[in-house]
Amino acid sequence: MNLRRPNASTATGTFNRSRSVVPMSGLCVDCLDGCRGGCEVWLASFRGREVLYPGPYGEITAGADKNYPIDYSHLNIHGYAVGAVGMTNGLKPDPDDAIFPNVDVETEYGWNKKVKMRVPVFTGALGSTDIARVNWEHFSVGAAISGVTLVCGENVCGIDPELELTKQNKVAKSPEMDRRIETYNRFHEGYGEILVQMNVEDTRLGVAEYVIDKHGLNTIELKWGQGAKCIGGEIKVKDIERARELKRRGYVVTPDPEARDVELGYQDGAIREFERHSRLGFVTREAFMAEVERLRKLGFERITLKTGAYSMVELAMALRYCAEAEIDLLTIDGAPGGTGMSPWTMMNEWGIPTLYLQSLAVEFADKLTAKGLRVPDLAMAGGFGHEGDIYKVLALGSPYFKAVCMGRALMIPGMLGKNIEQWIKEDNLPKSVSKFGTTVEEIFVNFEEIKEKYGKDIKDIPLGAIGIFTFARKLRVGLRQLMAGSRRFSLGVISRKDLMSLTEECAKITGIPHVMESYREEAEEILEG
Repeated sequence: MNLRRPNASTATGTFNRSRSVVPMSGLCVDCLDGCRGGCEVWLASFRGREVLYPGPYGEITAGADKNYPIDYSHLNIHGYAVGAVGMTNGLKPDPDDAIFPNVDVETEYGWNKKVKMRVPVFTGALGSTDIARVNWEHFSVGAAISGVTLVCGENVCGIDPELELTKQNKVAKSPEMDRRIETYNRFHEGYGEILVQMNVEDTRLGVAEYVIDKHGLNTIELKWGQGAKCIGGEIKVKDIERARELKRRGYVVTPDPEARDVELGYQDGAIREFERHSRLGFVTREAFMAEVERLRKLGFERITLKTGAYSMVELAMALRYCAEAEIDLLTIDGAPGGTGMSPWTMMNEWGIPTLYLQSLAVEFADKLTAKGLRVPDLAMAGGFGHEGDIYKVLALGSPYFKAVCMGRALMIPGMLGKNIEQWIKEDNLPKSVSKFGTTVEEIFVNFEEIKEKYGKDIKDIPLGAIGIFTFARKLRVGLRQLMAGSRRFSLGVISRKDLMSLTEECAKITGIPHVMESYREEAEEILEG
């Protein structure tokens, strides 16, 4: 069984001419001399490296389409007909109080100083890609009014066109970073926070010093990697002078904008874009501990870490080092991950898939706990999109996992709300939207709730933010329903016993009993009387 179809994807704008395709290579069975297009091999024959990436850049996010043998669909949630566990606020375990609107889905993370969130989700890293920059107001305000954490990704200062540097080549002024932090903080209400990520270049530029000195941020996030790729962050730029500027700032830029042949190719119109790449990090225990200590001395109250779908070794390093350093949150990002800019083949062909990676994380966390070490609060990322995912992650990862990191799923409502706002102005609503109405009040089911809360400030809340709030409300209600069905009325009482494996292979990987064995002992006791 082939797990993906290579060589043709809407992500790269490519397709097979033939209906018959070789499963392994993705080449047409009958490759025709004279073919007018257009598989990836065909397109790469004259556009080369451009075909490595999903596109058009800045207009799409992409998620890999490899169909892994086991994923979270191989787990089901148990439902029970008796009991009500974890009821709070004086509620009683009876039919009048044990209703799904009373389920508490708030969560918190942190070693000592906790951060609360209204829903156990937060955004993926929204960094230097155009899709993040253009939609930032919608994403940030949406996260703030939803009461969840927003992650401002790597390289934001480094690619800021208005960046000003000191004589020591450190950030003196970054209007883009200022905009990002201030937009979120304006509507922040004490739930969630804004995390700024740092990679190699960010550290060299002094981003941590800038965001704490100017904005007083309490938390900073170190970046080891992500689930979408195993190399550093990337963006595309179209102007050769802009590419040269980024190279001068210390980034890896390809093709080399200072090379003579590249300059000529740019003048000819053949070379139309340049890639800016971040450097690979080199992790050691000593360097990690030293950096954590440095950041704490700067004044950060919390330090978090984001790591990717690396091997078991790096996962063990992340868990052990974070436990020793008392890291406040470790986010583990599994393959395939989503992206605003990552190599398409790499997204499909590298890394430990999310379910496998989380299962390993739980196994390793148990081992550290048995050794007397406290495991930091954990979050899982890597392809999630609905409330069933949230329940399964928290149950499979109990008691260590506190939240789910959602990338593209939380970006969609932001982009859609922005587009609805524009479509209304243009009197050009698509039928898929206009069937619900033609005004903001008619279209957005939660609009009046937000208007009632924010009053005249509603004018400053973009529709993309309202879209994210509305989607977060759906996640909250859906999660409450699932939890009530399994008689779990707060997140802390969800456990691995609330899941069953639907396949023997899933049971082997996760340690969650097969459906035909889950609770069998208890059932047999009842049958025996």
